[in-house]
Amino acid sequence: MKAADIPIITALDTVAGAMRTVVRTPTVKGELSGRLAELLPEPYQRYCRPCDAVHPSEQAFRIASLRAGLQLQPGTSPPVLEPIPDFSPAQRVPEQLDVIRGYLRLFGPATPKLAAAYLDAPVRDITDRWPSDVVEVTVDGEKRWVLAEDADRLTAGAARTTRLLGPFDPYLQLRDRSLLVRDPASAKTLWPVLGRPGAVLVDGEVAGTWRPRKSGKKLTVEVGPWRSVDRQAVEEQAARLAAHRGVVLAAVRVN
Repeated sequence: MKAADIPIITALDTVAGAMRTVVRTPTVKGELSGRLAELLPEPYQRYCRPCDAVHPSEQAFRIASLRAGLQLQPGTSPPVLEPIPDFSPAQRVPEQLDVIRGYLRLFGPATPKLAAAYLDAPVRDITDRWPSDVVEVTVDGEKRWVLAEDADRLTAGAARTTRLLGPFDPYLQLRDRSLLVRDPASAKTLWPVLGRPGAVLVDGEVAGTWRPRKSGKKLTVEVGPWRSVDRQAVEEQAARLAAHRGVVLAAVRVN
């Protein structure tokens, strides 16, 4: 696309338009790809070694699908795409789809560099689109920004509660992990390269880790606390987890 001097938005709109033309009823992904190969000009095609065929770029295909108003039918293999009911393309990005604002709302206060790391985007792209309605705050001596409408939430205080967060809960996806866990050894335990545990959250602070152990219809929750925790509160959360998974809580083991 770049070599052909085609702007990315133009490219996505072109692919999305062709997709809408093809997918008027549920359509298998491979069939859609084949039709796009017929409809789209050469810059949109690439040779795929695994398929030993020329077809539209996979990344453009994936990104343009939502822009085209398509969704996957659950449980289909091979994948089947179908039109999203009552879908109409947006003329501008709705606030709820502005990923930078979403990041600041969920993970602020933050910096463009932290947002770029989370969104896997160049810092310059984030800086160019940084919201104007932000206010500056200081976190551990560093300048950060938060949406002005969210500034009052910074002084609300921690929620007095105990929760078992899943390994990939958004709260644990912060790139500035030292704000959540200052001890390097504990951080290494919570964020290993493979096989992450969940986090025991007490009053807004990570107080340890937990892992589920399932045997048949029974669930055991193993907890590794870093400080004193309310066992009854942890057991209540473990019981909720077991009920959600449709199994029986056998035990909560605190190591």
